[in-house]
Amino acid sequence: QVQVEESGGGLVQAGGSLNLSCTASGRTFRNHAMAWFRQTPGKEREFVGAISWNTNVTRYADTVKGRFVISRGNVRTTALLQMGDLKPEDSALYYCAAGEVPARLLTGRIYYNYWGQGTQVTVSS
Repeated sequence: QVQVEESGGGLVQAGGSLNLSCTASGRTFRNHAMAWFRQTPGKEREFVGAISWNTNVTRYADTVKGRFVISRGNVRTTALLQMGDLKPEDSALYYCAAGEVPARLLTGRIYYNYWGQGTQVTVSS
């Protein structure tokens, strides 16, 4: 079993920056990709960014490309989402996910087995 936990959400003004951190743990956590998704009330959970287990491949949603950067720590059990030039439409509950997902499928929500509880990001205008 793998446990996933996010941290770092909060309130920020438009144009500002915020970093989200995700930590995965569990004896079965090995070659897991890690990803961030977000959800607002009444909408489906949408892909934000992902990084492959060996950090060679990253993927981003078009809406965040050029503003968000995803990376992994040296021990690969952590994933950092650096969010810049934030906009009010970035406000959402952000979820970290982990799974043994091949690089070609990183954007697919259904391929991730383990999810955190979410951390709220609110961007004021």
